[in-house]
Amino acid sequence: MDNPTKLSSEYLLPEISFQASRSGGPGGQHVNKVNTKVTLKWDVAGSELIDEGQRERLMIKLTNVLTKEGVLVMTAQTSKSQLRNKAEVLDKLDRLLEKAFARSKPRRRTKPTYSSVKKRLESKKRQAEKKNWRKKL
Repeated sequence: MDNPTKLSSEYLLPEISFQASRSGGPGGQHVNKVNTKVTLKWDVAGSELIDEGQRERLMIKLTNVLTKEGVLVMTAQTSKSQLRNKAEVLDKLDRLLEKAFARSKPRRRTKPTYSSVKKRLESKKRQAEKKNWRKKL
């Protein structure tokens, strides 16, 4: 793959497995007989399509989403169409991968402004004076 940090569900499709099942929620008789819910499973820990660096990053970033075995499980069941739910779960995976590989900007330390320091010290001084007035003589 050209860009090691840019993974897509299209690239990972050979390793992804889909499972259709009955969707929950309202829907009457139709929902009880049609398998529209789509569950996506991808073994991140055993993936051969990603390199070691990508695997480590995904294992760290997606700790809360992965199973103990290192398998990513995602579902989609909002649509009445199995095909749309499959597209939706792939889109979810793309967004998750994009977020996992996004580089955060390093925080630049800033100095407080002269006026903000002055304002803080003035308020501390006022508070101290107030406390001194309350003291018993």
